[in-house]
Amino acid sequence: MTEIRKTLILGSGPAGYTAAIYAARANLEPVLLSGDQPGGQLTITNDVENYPGFPDGVMGPEMMDAFRKQAARFGTEIHDVMGTSVDFSSRPFTVTTSDDQVFKTETLIISTGATAIYLGLENETKLQGRGVSACATCDGFFFKNKDVYVVGGGDTACEEATFLTKYANKVTMVVRRNEMRASKIMRERALNNSKIEVLWEHNVTDVLDVSAGKVTGLELTHSKTGVKQTVEAQGLFLAVGHKPNTKLFEGVLDMDDVGYLTTVPGKTAMNIPGVFAAGDCQDSIYRQAVTAAGTGCMAAIEAERFLEDQHS
Repeated sequence: MTEIRKTLILGSGPAGYTAAIYAARANLEPVLLSGDQPGGQLTITNDVENYPGFPDGVMGPEMMDAFRKQAARFGTEIHDVMGTSVDFSSRPFTVTTSDDQVFKTETLIISTGATAIYLGLENETKLQGRGVSACATCDGFFFKNKDVYVVGGGDTACEEATFLTKYANKVTMVVRRNEMRASKIMRERALNNSKIEVLWEHNVTDVLDVSAGKVTGLELTHSKTGVKQTVEAQGLFLAVGHKPNTKLFEGVLDMDDVGYLTTVPGKTAMNIPGVFAAGDCQDSIYRQAVTAAGTGCMAAIEAERFLEDQHS
């Protein structure tokens, strides 16, 4: 018969690994399924300088490797596979993986993260972490006195562009329509900033220059006329949104219109007892490594207390 585990963690990254560290130290003997990108979004981030404890900064992959080793040190059982289905209909829950393993678990911590929505350009992917970013808060510091572009016309784009003016010499927003969909206050804040210029009715259709190993320019195409132009740029920030990796739970777990899991206010508990959510799959506001780690800690503690209540 399949062994019943005390807790299983779906997904890695700062949230999943932190949950594993706390769960393992609480003798919950956690199983962690790391997903198709072990370590999450930080594995494609070069320099992390805003995580406490690293005064000289740290490479994203290096930090996630350290998180993983710490989780393993305390006895976390790590499998580099995807969870492909979860049966919530009875306890214990049943989790099936991409390599057809079946796990049964008393509690489930979901830390499947979110994925930045990219434009789908080949060079955009190749230059991630080399001038292409989806997080101004994470990477803005590296663009001091540089000319950067922000793609998008919503609240996130306006917020990112405004934030980047703290560092960049000039910020150009590329908006595909002749108006922004951002709220009035966010729109006005961006339009009234002297360091922000808006390029209306344009799309970014290529990122230059892979041969240089970093962003040196962009190809822009007019939305209506199709006329192309090449501009110099030292950074490209994508602000067209994030998509939480929660499709697996649609119709079962509470989530908002975008797909972010909705937890009990102030906690990580979900609408099904014994299920908890941590990190970017439930955080549409902060999306930082340190906040993800914090909710991972919360989820593990809540899982431990849930199990204590069940067996008391």
